[in-house]
Amino acid sequence: MGDLRLEELSAGNIAAANSLSLKPGQEQFIAPVTYSVAAATINPATSWQRVVLLDDRVVGFIHGNFDPDSPQEELRACIWRINVDAEVQGKGVGSFAAHALAEEAKKRGFDRITVIWEPGEEGPEAFFHRIGFTDVGETQYGEIIGALEL
Repeated sequence: MGDLRLEELSAGNIAAANSLSLKPGQEQFIAPVTYSVAAATINPATSWQRVVLLDDRVVGFIHGNFDPDSPQEELRACIWRINVDAEVQGKGVGSFAAHALAEEAKKRGFDRITVIWEPGEEGPEAFFHRIGFTDVGETQYGEIIGALEL
């Protein structure tokens, strides 16, 4: 695998981010990147969106949120969305993106990051557990809240 790097989401790379492929069964767990872009326009001051490049090709996307004043603790420093192209899943792209967001959270003074996922066989639970997240709660809709202590 070549070198991974982050780049801010921009007009020049959003089409590639929107074209990331999924493995069969994953579509029920992942919304399109354009949903993240729309969410970021609501509060751009707290949104952190990056694409992951492998050499010069977009292979992943991560959307984080940093809002120390959020009344919901699980939304203060969190991963809102992470997408990795089916072709490179299992090769460290998602881990690279999540750890980059964790480093950004540390720089901003947070001591943990959270993520919320819907449980299911093809869902992201095993990935989040593999990179160090532990279950810390559940939403009113039955989604799992995971946390990674920094």
